[in-house]
Amino acid sequence: MEPVTLTTDRLLLRPPTPRDTETVLAAVQDPDILRWTTIPSPYLVEHAQSFTEQLAPTGWANDTLFTWGLFLPEGEDLVGMLGLTMRSPGTAEIGYWATKEHRGNGYVTEAVRAASRWAFTRLSIDRVEWRAEVGNQPSLAVAERAGFVVEGVLRSGLAHQGVRRDCWVGALLPSDLGLPSTLQYLPAAP
Repeated sequence: MEPVTLTTDRLLLRPPTPRDTETVLAAVQDPDILRWTTIPSPYLVEHAQSFTEQLAPTGWANDTLFTWGLFLPEGEDLVGMLGLTMRSPGTAEIGYWATKEHRGNGYVTEAVRAASRWAFTRLSIDRVEWRAEVGNQPSLAVAERAGFVVEGVLRSGLAHQGVRRDCWVGALLPSDLGLPSTLQYLPAAP
């Protein structure tokens, strides 16, 4: 698929390009991003180059990973990063981080909603999953504000810095945003 740019009331979501390498490298030096994400640590220039020059464009080209940089439209200050990874037919997993100077403004929540809406309406996705290491309160807050329902804890559900860790898991469905599903949804009986 050709890369897609999205806009919200306050943001420009566009695929990262090689011109963003230095900006991404600088942002990811933040200990909080390195603590809670599966980004390599230490994060070196070759990681940023691989991300902007290979990983992001290849994901779009083969429809497996849809990555956006979150930018303020005026001047294109980097606010964060968001990716949707295809996990199985009809299901994608969302991941995100915010730059230190732009946390707490609701930007990532706004971007999560926009990207999820795009996935539901353009990719025939019926479930966007969210996972975060237990204890990652900022990620949990974004997911809940975006409408995700936390479904539980997966024991040893993710690997981070060479250690298996428990993680929260949640999901957003098209109906949570007032959209139809591509397949009929039959919830469990109470």
